[in-house]
Order: sequence, then structure tokens, then C-alpha cells
Amino acid sequence: MNDGVNGVALGVFIFFFLAVTVMGFLAARWRKAENEHSLDEWGLGGRSFGTWVTWFLLGGDLYTAYTFVAVPAAIYAAGAAGFFAVPYTILVYPLIFTFLPRLWSVSHKHGYVTTSDFVRGRFGSKGLSLAVALTGILATMPYIALQLVGIQAVLDVMGVGGGENTNWFIKDLPLLIAFGVLAAYTYSSGLRAPALIAFVKDTLIYIVIAVAIIYIPIKLGGFDDIFAKASEAYSQTNPATGAPRGSLVPAEAGQWTYATLALGSALALFMYPHSITATLSSKSREVIRRNTTILPLYSLMLGLLALLGFMAIAAGIKVQNGQLAIPQLFETMFPDWFAGVAFAAIGIGALVPAAIMSIAAANLFTRNIYKDFIKPDATPAQETKVSKLVSLLVKVGALAFVLTMDKTVAINFQLLGGIWILQTFPALVGGLFTRWFHRWALLAGWAVGMVYGTVAAYGVASPTQKHFGGSAKEIPGIGEIGYIGLTAFVLNVVVTVVLTFVLKALKAPDGIDETKPEDYTADAGDPGVKVELPPATAGSAH
Repeated sequence: MNDGVNGVALGVFIFFFLAVTVMGFLAARWRKAENEHSLDEWGLGGRSFGTWVTWFLLGGDLYTAYTFVAVPAAIYAAGAAGFFAVPYTILVYPLIFTFLPRLWSVSHKHGYVTTSDFVRGRFGSKGLSLAVALTGILATMPYIALQLVGIQAVLDVMGVGGGENTNWFIKDLPLLIAFGVLAAYTYSSGLRAPALIAFVKDTLIYIVIAVAIIYIPIKLGGFDDIFAKASEAYSQTNPATGAPRGSLVPAEAGQWTYATLALGSALALFMYPHSITATLSSKSREVIRRNTTILPLYSLMLGLLALLGFMAIAAGIKVQNGQLAIPQLFETMFPDWFAGVAFAAIGIGALVPAAIMSIAAANLFTRNIYKDFIKPDATPAQETKVSKLVSLLVKVGALAFVLTMDKTVAINFQLLGGIWILQTFPALVGGLFTRWFHRWALLAGWAVGMVYGTVAAYGVASPTQKHFGGSAKEIPGIGEIGYIGLTAFVLNVVVTVVLTFVLKALKAPDGIDETKPEDYTADAGDPGVKVELPPATAGSAH
């Protein structure tokens, strides 16, 4: 790593950062609504985005700075096992094609802003809705924190903030400034800010990847040399484990882990609140269907990104913190000015999803905690005000997470996000297709999945920490090592199905469904679409 500040790269980085900051504040005037004081406008961009805006927004939302840093960093550290992210992003799009249009239709018909709104309306249970909301907020917090970790990695490589012995305030001041700017324009412009900035972010990312995948291999002697050097590095013994560092092809012993992690991650991705927020901002059902067919273009980009991990090894990049490997590769291989462009792509790639995530978490709190349990008669203006304030608090919590916790712990806590959010799948996706599941059974299944997943992950150790050291553990009854989240999900479904049979046999009260079959295929032009959610929804807390 170079000593001192890379002035040219920093200058380019600041230029792009200032440009997107201005765009973030100007976004408040973009497609400005007559009534800005509603969650439909602030939190969902007026539900007005077309195919291309939605595509950039979803891409900016799902392919985060942590994706651009962590996927190749995983390849750098352990080899081909890190490629699980590529098949999972391929699996996810046929899956969401089946249910996202249905969620869009029923949400627009009834004015739902969050997944918990839908769950409450479908099953008539504020308790189940609260469980889904709390899970969404819990899973999102470390995810936001890791966007800030991505920004911090770029700043570290540019030499901004001083060394490890520098006063903590001076060291973290650039991150605090970036956080303050993010908080300000999110508060001001809502979802319109990341939607507009996503155009810049994705354009920069595509340019950087296109250049990197051609320019860096030429400088390193071609892919044959890159793979040869990577294979040699992976064959060396890791002193901490006594085993080889990694491999170019996943070992047979790791195939269950690879497959279950890919499948579980695919099931979990569109359970995250920020994924749904970006989806519900679309103006029609057809926009969602089109996006599920063109979003796989990002998977192609992700596959190329992953190769940067091999390139970092071949380039002789040596870092203690794996997430610095790719920023350091860029600084080493690129001219300073283009390194600045690459750093800006990663930094802006952190700001877009962090903004959407904080908005999504704030909407969950406002609609499904504040309105349902604290102030049922809250006006749309009051809801918007509370969401704006909570979006700030969520980012403060994420910032505290980054500044006070060891980064390795933070990354492993993020793995819990997938384990937790996957437990909302039966209520959300199951509810979109059937009313057969009993609300109490869904709540019990959720609780079993959450407890098992958390306890199992707590028991996983790594060479650097005793708890939360990974996301894979032996699958009960099979004996293979697999993704904890998928095992917890299976337990969740089993408990839900068994208890549904029992509760239906006992004729337990089933709650009131406020939706109708035709609601799930309604489009924007249909009569009655996009009505306001009534202040008091049928059903009581359970």
C-alpha cells in the first residue's frame, strides 16, 4: 500500500462525490409531486418509476459496494468457493418472476408500502406483521454498516484519515462527512435521490469493470499466468488452519456448502426490505416483469468482478484485511486518475444502497410499529416525518456499528442478515399464493427458524473469533456442512405446515383476509388500484 495520500485519485473521487451529492439534493425536484408529505412520495418515489429507472434502482440496490469489494475479496482469500454469488444471482430472477408482480399488484391495490403491510392485510395479524418488520430492520442494520465499510476501505487505500495510530476522530472524519452527506440528501429527497444517483453509479461500475477485465490481464501477462499464480498461491498451507489456502475448483467436501449457500441466498435476496422498496416504486406490473428479464445482465458483471480476486493474487497484492485487496489492486494497476474513477464507483456504489436500505427500514418502523402500535391515527404527513427521522437514526446506528466493532465481526454479523430475513419467506411468498397457512403457525415457524439460525451461527468459530465465525454448519440428519439459513428455513416450513394442520383441526381463529384473488393480478390502469390503507386493519395482535 502506498504511503501518504494519493492526491490525484482523491481529487477525482471528490469530484464524483460532490457531483452525486448535488444530484441527491436536486432529486427532490425530480418528478416533484403535488403532495410530498406521504410515504408513497418520499419512501416510494411516487410509485412512478419506469423500466429503466427501476432497473438502475434495483441494480444499485442489490449490487452494493460490499458486493464489488467482498465477492472478489472472497475469491482472493479462498478461491472458487466465493463464486457462489454468481449462481445465486442467476437463480433469483426466475424465482422473483413468479411472485414479485403479484406483490406489486396487491400492494398498489391496497396502498401497501412494506411487506409487513401485506402480511397484516393477508393474515389479519399485527403480531405476524410486527415479527416481519422487526426481522427486516434487524437484518438491514449490519447491511447498511457494510456499505460504510466499503467507503472506509476505499478511503484507507487512498491514504485518507491517517494510520492506525491516528486520533480516532481524524481517522474517521472522512467517513463521518460521507455519512452526513448521505443522511442529508436522503432526508431531503427520499427514494428519488438514490434512483437518480444509481444512473451514475452503474455507469461508473460498468466502465471500471470493462477496463479492468481487459487492461489488468494484459499487464499481468494474460489469464493463463493469472490462473497459474492463483493456483500456486491457493496450494500453500494456511498457518491458521493447517489446510491449503483455497482452490481454483470447489473441493468435494465443500459442494453442499456451495449449493446451499447459493440457494439460500437466492431465496433471501428479495425478502430484504430495500429490495421490496425498489420494486414497489415501479409504476406498473409490466415494469417488474421486464426487470426480472434484464436484471441478469448484472450477474454477467458480477462474474467478471469475481475474477478480480485472482488478479489481485497474480499482481502480488498483500493485505491483512481482505476487503482492501481490490481497492489496492486498482491503485497498483491503474493510472492514478482512473484509480480515482474506480474508487468513486465503489464509494457511490455504497451510497445508493445505504440510502435505499435506510428508507426501507424507516418505512417498516413507521407503518408497522409506529402506526400499528403507537399512533394508529397518524396522518400521511406525520408518517413521512417519522420515517425521515428514523432513516437518520438507522444510519447513526449503522455508523456506530462500523466505528465501534471489529470489521471481521461486522462482516460475519452480516451473514446473519441472510439467515434472519429468510425466515420471512413463508409468510410473504407463501401468502402471495395461498391463504392456507395459519397465522399462528407462521409466527411459530418464524420463531423456530430465528432461534435455530441465531444459535447455530453463534456456535460457529473461525481462526479469528469464537462466535459468529461463519454461516455454515453441519445439517442435522444429513451430516453435510450447509448454509445455516437454509436449514433454519426448512425447520421453519416444517413447523408452519404441521402447526397449520393442528390449528385448523382445532378450528383456531384464522384472521380476516382483506385481499381478493383479483387483487394479485391488478395493474396500474385498473379501477380501484392504489387506494389508501385504512387506519385500522382487520385483525388483532397475536
